[in-house]
Amino acid sequence: MKSTCAIVLFALVASSTTTAQDGKPAAAPEAKRTILERHDQSGVDGKEIILGTADLPPGATIGWHVHPGDESSYLIRGTTTLKVRGEPDRVIKAGDHFFIPRGTVHSVTSAEGATAVSSWILDKGMPLAEPVK
Repeated sequence: MKSTCAIVLFALVASSTTTAQDGKPAAAPEAKRTILERHDQSGVDGKEIILGTADLPPGATIGWHVHPGDESSYLIRGTTTLKVRGEPDRVIKAGDHFFIPRGTVHSVTSAEGATAVSSWILDKGMPLAEPVK
């Protein structure tokens, strides 16, 4: 009987973490990008270099998007799944790096949470990323 009560209690607690207090499903965790530096690229008109981080809490996804330039990233914590349209998914672990060429449609998810340091060389004045369906 005690083990049945413990299982029921565990199930109730586990299910309560997936819903908000008003009974609606909890919002998916959101990734956060932080810009650390932004500079004009010397000797190249119309380009800028951006250095930043992307923090993905457990369960977060950065949806399908493109950049108006190149991205180079290094994962400093956690594990992610990098999805590139038309290619097999890639598991990226802390210590791994990846490169995304201009205009490549991609998405990133992390079940456990992750942090990447990224640099982008972009067309100046353009948004860092544009969502894609």
